[in-house]
Amino acid sequence: MDNLKSGALLIIFSAGILFTGCKQKRYAEAKTVENELKSFVLEDGFEIENVAAEPQVVMPVSMAIDEDGNTYVVEMEDYPFVADAAAGKGNIKMLLDVDGDGKFDSAYVFAQRIPDATSVLPYKKGILVTAAPNILFMKDTTGDHRADVIDTIFTGFFTGNSEAQITSLTYGIDNWIYANNHGQAGQVKFLKRPDLAPVSMGGHDFRFRLDKEQFEAESGTGQYGLAINDWNHRFYTQNTLHIQTNPIAWRYLHRHAYMPSYSGDYNPSDHEIEMFQLTPPPYWRKERSERRQRQYDSLKLDQVEWISGHFTGASGATFYGGDNFPKEYYGSIFTGEVSGNLVHRDVLTRTPNQSLYTASRGPLEKKKEFLASKDSWFRPTSFYSGPDGNLYVIDMYRQHIETPVSIPDDLKADMDFHAGNDKGRIHLIYPKGGKKVVKPQMNALSSGELVKLLTHPAAWWRTQAQRLLIDRQDQSIVPAVRAILVSNTDARYRLRALYTLEGLQALTAADVRGAMNDADAGVREHGAILSERFPELLPELLKLTNDSVAYVVFQAALSAGNAPADKAIQALSLTLTKHSADSILNIAVLSAEPCTSLKFLQALKNSGNYFETPGKYKLQFLKSFGYINGVRNNGAEIAALAGFLQDPVIVKNAGWADAVTTGLLEGLTAEEKTLSADALKALKKYEANITDPGIKNTVAKLLQPVTSSN
Repeated sequence: MDNLKSGALLIIFSAGILFTGCKQKRYAEAKTVENELKSFVLEDGFEIENVAAEPQVVMPVSMAIDEDGNTYVVEMEDYPFVADAAAGKGNIKMLLDVDGDGKFDSAYVFAQRIPDATSVLPYKKGILVTAAPNILFMKDTTGDHRADVIDTIFTGFFTGNSEAQITSLTYGIDNWIYANNHGQAGQVKFLKRPDLAPVSMGGHDFRFRLDKEQFEAESGTGQYGLAINDWNHRFYTQNTLHIQTNPIAWRYLHRHAYMPSYSGDYNPSDHEIEMFQLTPPPYWRKERSERRQRQYDSLKLDQVEWISGHFTGASGATFYGGDNFPKEYYGSIFTGEVSGNLVHRDVLTRTPNQSLYTASRGPLEKKKEFLASKDSWFRPTSFYSGPDGNLYVIDMYRQHIETPVSIPDDLKADMDFHAGNDKGRIHLIYPKGGKKVVKPQMNALSSGELVKLLTHPAAWWRTQAQRLLIDRQDQSIVPAVRAILVSNTDARYRLRALYTLEGLQALTAADVRGAMNDADAGVREHGAILSERFPELLPELLKLTNDSVAYVVFQAALSAGNAPADKAIQALSLTLTKHSADSILNIAVLSAEPCTSLKFLQALKNSGNYFETPGKYKLQFLKSFGYINGVRNNGAEIAALAGFLQDPVIVKNAGWADAVTTGLLEGLTAEEKTLSADALKALKKYEANITDPGIKNTVAKLLQPVTSSN
């Protein structure tokens, strides 16, 4: 009997070993650095090498190189669990390349126990760090490579989900520092100025200027990864969307409180969400996706749950502005796909006929990615376009990148979410045979030498030079900067000079007038923005609303929306008539409150053939116009609008009145408002003359009293 028991136990024990072994084989084990490098399939013409690895760095998610070549790396060791606000596990490492071979050989803990640190940006001989709920400033004043100054600059950001917090600090061409907030709620305070009202963050991203003590919400809902190109346009990622942008700044989109929508996120990609990964989907994803698909099918939903081959973990969008890659790669946006173990590249284009960008695959990447790995632990969270002109890849390197909350309990039972907590890698991509190593020492340069770097072919150098010159506020170099603006042949350098003058408090109306008349459309675009500061430039601004380039017209329209009402109405009615098929321009015009008045519709009628020819975007504009007037619910304005709808020009195309009245009804009901007596009287008179049954039905609904929920 004992022997029988022993045999049975042996069988059970052996089966347990086999079962455990099967579980372990569901997920691959880590590779050495050398073997991970062998797993990469990289675009022809490039090489990749490791420049830092565990134990130098563990769980890295972001890096930045300061003006003297010091490299700061954010280690997010709290991930994927909720950080202890009082004792976080995150660190900021300082990496140094002492022997000058392009690889890091020294590592120091610059700051430790920082909860939820996600990004870093050099600033004022220190660094800014996003660590929700805060943005911190850290500085080493003793030279021991450790921060002895740690100040909280802003506080009040969302702290819930570590994948959706304040992050991606990026210095803009316009001297503002931008950050992604993923639209999360929060009441953000600037601790240096407690007298200033907090900024409400729900639905927005964030930007600030410490030199002018300014901070505000910015349009967009970026997640992790923020790329700002040479023309100061922002591109960001959000898990399933590898590239997005928001073409209308918050300050324009919120000029009045009646817009149908304040969401301006736009996907410029022409290749949807398909990606070409070389790794199979992990077991848990396959199982979860199949379960979801069965549920969709049972409910007869026309919905597909992709198991692989589609973006689900897009991360770290980065603008490549270096000078070491072949020139056709300059301006590319590189995005990691941490779930697909690959690096995707987007090529941005914008023609004179387009207000918006198009993001396309590169010519060599129609059926493959710029880089794809066969190692499922490769997690390219972000990138850095460095002073050497090469591209750094920050590889969190871990078995599972997803947070446990997104995975069913039974599937995560055999998943080790700590596997990889002791690992992390930084790789360097450079052209074959063309690795370049540089060691910046910019603080030692004179202001005059920094001015020369405003025309460096690599954006990294231009950005640091601009930032340092503005920090120094050396007015003696203003003539040299202005000379670049006036005479340099490269428009990118002229734009840098323009904003360097702005940061030096030296910008004049003459400088901006010159920008508004620049040969390059990108400079004219920013001339329009800056003209808002100089009332005497309004005539030139209004001229730009008739520019030959669509994106200049678009910005000029946004800027002209700040003009006095009569000027804005006159100019923008002509602009909208000419560009009525430009969907984003329609929104730009509606963001200007003068253009939501009856006077604007009358100006449209008088401006040409706006109401003579039909158009999809015209109908959308009129519906939004009606919605705005419904939300505003000004009785006299609605009464006047009812009278306008009886104009013969409007009556002959029933679509115009149908769009306005439908929008009016939606605006009223959305806010649960009741029409005033004068509006009711005017609409009843209008109803009596309506022959179209659809419009008559809509107006009848308008005349029904709306009961408030309050």
